[in-house]
Amino acid sequence: MTACNPMTPLTLLILSLIMVPLATGLGLAFLRIDALRKVVVVGVTLAVCAGTIALVAVSAPLDLGGGMSLNNHWINMAILGAEVTMSLYIIYVGLRAKHAMIVLLTLAQMGLMGWFEFTAGAHVEVTQNLFVDKLSVIMALINGLVGGGICIYALGYMREYHEVAHREVRDRRPLFFALLFVFLGAMFGLIFANNLMWLFLFWEITTLCSFLLIGYTQTDEALRNARRALVMNLAGGLAFAMAIVWCYRQTHGIELQALIGSKQALVLVPAALLCFAGITKSAQLPFSSWLLGAMVAPTPVSALLHSSTMVKAGVYLVLRMAPVITGTKVGTMVALVGGITFLVGSLAAITASEAKRVLAWSTIANLGLIVLCGGIGTYEALWAGVLLIIFHAVAKCLLFLCVGVVDHKMHTRSIEEMSGLIRRLPRVAVMMLIGMAGMFLAPFGMLISKWAVLKAVVDAAPLLSVFIVFGSAATLFFWVKWMGKLVEVTAAGDTDKKEFGLSEGVALYSLGVATFLTCLLFPLISSQFVEPYVMDVYGQTASLSKDNILIMTIMMALVMLFPLSFIGYGRGVKVVDAYLGGANVGGSVRFLGSANAVEEVTMHNYYLRGFFSETWLSRWGGIGGSVFLAIMLLVSYFL
Repeated sequence: MTACNPMTPLTLLILSLIMVPLATGLGLAFLRIDALRKVVVVGVTLAVCAGTIALVAVSAPLDLGGGMSLNNHWINMAILGAEVTMSLYIIYVGLRAKHAMIVLLTLAQMGLMGWFEFTAGAHVEVTQNLFVDKLSVIMALINGLVGGGICIYALGYMREYHEVAHREVRDRRPLFFALLFVFLGAMFGLIFANNLMWLFLFWEITTLCSFLLIGYTQTDEALRNARRALVMNLAGGLAFAMAIVWCYRQTHGIELQALIGSKQALVLVPAALLCFAGITKSAQLPFSSWLLGAMVAPTPVSALLHSSTMVKAGVYLVLRMAPVITGTKVGTMVALVGGITFLVGSLAAITASEAKRVLAWSTIANLGLIVLCGGIGTYEALWAGVLLIIFHAVAKCLLFLCVGVVDHKMHTRSIEEMSGLIRRLPRVAVMMLIGMAGMFLAPFGMLISKWAVLKAVVDAAPLLSVFIVFGSAATLFFWVKWMGKLVEVTAAGDTDKKEFGLSEGVALYSLGVATFLTCLLFPLISSQFVEPYVMDVYGQTASLSKDNILIMTIMMALVMLFPLSFIGYGRGVKVVDAYLGGANVGGSVRFLGSANAVEEVTMHNYYLRGFFSETWLSRWGGIGGSVFLAIMLLVSYFL
């Protein structure tokens, strides 16, 4: 590890990535002029995207990672002040809503951190408050590029949201865009923080921002779901605070990299507590309900929480803990939580017909797969887990934004109502097909990553492969039936002349291209970013053979013909009547049935609700996840 002078280009770049979005967010909160807001959002987003790309080049010489001290009394005082201010505001929220759990969890956090600051804070020495390595760079690229795309998309979406689709909702766009950028800045801080106190601050900022964004519409349903998200993430925040105190008691330090490099026996308890915090943030069972409830928020919020920021913070922390918990009972329990979440989430997605709910369960399931990788903790599992984060971020964000466009154009989020979308909104449908292909078709990255997870699990804990096999089968089921609805055409129809506005188009096309390129350049991403990180942590790494790379490239070119073949489908394609046994009546969707009664053709997906229900799956999955978490905390303390 090499220490960096605070005034080096790398340090300045990292500080800019953290502070520019935060400062922009504070400014946007007071900016009421729509045209000027567009200029600021676009300009800062482009600057952030450029900064994350520049980070790749600037950080390249630091093969083993680089740390930055930035020890300054006033910085530490500002962080303490921000923590106190947020805590007081959250207590106010809890008192106003008469929600005792919010108040109690916040007071517990404040009491614990206050006691730590006044008894040990003056004696804590932190040599490196910030740290950058290959994993930090990967997460920064996801946050900057994917998160930036969401901000651009939100410009057009939120205008239509308030002026056309939801006129009854009070227009609070200044607050909305302010929170988006504060969120991005906090995520950059979380990614680069090495001081656990700093990381805790940024962690709590994302919790507060998610609460405010989920409750944006101020309806009873939105506020109820926002408070649920706040409670569950405050529980994770309390575990985080306990981890800081315990870590200092055992090691007399509060640096993340030092914790990872410490003797396993000394830091197993704080590692378990940090994994608990990560599991709550990434909405693993039994905490999945907060992410499902977040769907009430406008689509850019759903995309931000599900793909690039909030939930990725949780799995990021679990993967950071992987070297500490590998081969321990704590790691086994973490893997079991991830495994059961993957299986239950995939099965629950089959039962859902509302598009955002399917995407939400799919997100929870895939995050479970990443948590499983962190729990297994081997070099193969860590390699697969990081790749899953990358592919899931771009493909899932694309799908959420597409669903937002469909919602505004067709006033529905029902998968059944998306029948023949390839005719009405062909470009949106093609983008959705690309996103879905990226989620499960070979050789797209998600499927290759799942194969890598399966191999890692078979090598380390064969019994856990049951979760992956059955969960992956369920994944195939719900994606295929949705894709079938998109390309199902039973009658001719008109194509929407304007499918989306400029800002939505820029975001969708960019993410569509990013999904394709991420999968196409999968070997390069692995060799340049993921493999060096795994090698740094474990001294060995996983990689693809040249033959596999060649086969994947050929398959990629062939598979992409499927969604691309539909680009011109809505123009110049004649839809003829379907043959219904010679009994057609006035077109392709009506026919003569028994007793010469005129019947209409209907086609519906299977949801298997007679076999299992979302409620049943959530209940028993939640019980299983709770048991595994309780065992994890107990064994970390007693062993």
